[in-house]
Amino acid sequence: MSETLSQPVTLSNSAVKRINAILAKSGGEPSLRISVEGGGCSGFSYKYDLAEGREADDLVIERDGARVLVDPVSLVYLEGSVVDFVDDLMGQSFQIRNPNAVASCGCGTSFTV
Repeated sequence: MSETLSQPVTLSNSAVKRINAILAKSGGEPSLRISVEGGGCSGFSYKYDLAEGREADDLVIERDGARVLVDPVSLVYLEGSVVDFVDDLMGQSFQIRNPNAVASCGCGTSFTV
């Protein structure tokens, strides 16, 4: 019987499509790095960067060609989260559904644990 291992952070279908579109325009073999920083209107904020390399202790999430890196400190805050990409009347953005957040700002980029 095979056992499916669950990732500590998962990517929605729309996030995978958007990440692949971004990475295709970048050339080379970049990854999307998602990190958590102190600051923002709720205490912590999400940061998105393109990264050419990875650190030895990064969590690497790969799905259908999309590659996301998360450092161990950020992973503490992101454990169990789902990364999504939303395109609606308010605009386009990555959004993180984070079960560790007890509050978040209206724009969805900062949170409190």
